[in-house]
Amino acid sequence: MSTRNIVSVSGGKDSTATLLVAIALETENLQAVFADTGNEHEQTLQYLEYLEQATGVPITRVKADFSSQIAGKRRFIETKWREQGIEESVVLAALDTLQPTGNPFLDLCLWKGRFPSVRAQFCTLELKRDPMLEQVVIPLTEQGDMILSWQGVRAGESLNRRYLPECDEVGGGLFNYRPILKWDVPAVFEAHRYMGIKPNPLYSQGMGRVGCMPCINCRKDELREIALRFPEAIDRIERWERLVQQASKQGAATFFAGSNAKHPKGSISGMTAIEVMEIASIRQAVEWSKTTRGGIQYDLLIATDKNNCASAYGLCESGWAPHQIMEAA
Repeated sequence: MSTRNIVSVSGGKDSTATLLVAIALETENLQAVFADTGNEHEQTLQYLEYLEQATGVPITRVKADFSSQIAGKRRFIETKWREQGIEESVVLAALDTLQPTGNPFLDLCLWKGRFPSVRAQFCTLELKRDPMLEQVVIPLTEQGDMILSWQGVRAGESLNRRYLPECDEVGGGLFNYRPILKWDVPAVFEAHRYMGIKPNPLYSQGMGRVGCMPCINCRKDELREIALRFPEAIDRIERWERLVQQASKQGAATFFAGSNAKHPKGSISGMTAIEVMEIASIRQAVEWSKTTRGGIQYDLLIATDKNNCASAYGLCESGWAPHQIMEAA
């Protein structure tokens, strides 16, 4: 039986540091895996290419496919929705919209009829964990190999992660290993420096996290930076909101639906679809991100130059400006 070392790589600082630890330890049978959610920024995809070239470690791309789930939902709508007395116009609009697009994130939301939320964060399981297990891990375990899954998880990120063990057994020859569990953020970026690897340039462009853009967990200031620097990302989410709204029985679907913090008026429960889109759409969330004092006053001191270096981790002061990182990529 051989041991396969699989590092989950997202293009973010923690998963990159984890990969660098594995390289520094001269780990054998090392492979990196990236789960393409369909909601990453192009700079992250470019960074993965740079990382692959700079480290010499191949990065396998996996992608979830929800074609069968969408087909199942179409059958359910054609029968059950009509039996439940849903208006025919709603049924026809949903059937017209429910077609696989090939984009995992959008297809997942079309199937669910909603976006993931802080309370129902099904995106991580459906878009990352499951395709990685199905397309990489399970085929290897079926060959009789033992899998050590390297995860870039830090205890300081959340309460749920604070009590995770450094290593645990999942079963069936699969083990989870979290080598940077006790690290802080400076140690993560120091690993980049030590190994001569530039961090993802998005960290110098106001992003506190790298992965989906935007992420349902993004901070207020991060959403503001995304709207300023990457307005096309907001345009994309706005289009997705309209599509998912049509695939929803309630006719209401917004990207930040699970977070009252993004809607000053509170919960969208019980509102009509039009009311929801008017106060809780991605556009309204962006407008809220520009405000202070609980959303009642616009912040006149907000930086408006999208070319400025803006890092929550001090990367600008350290000389890691966005253009320098992209030149390395």
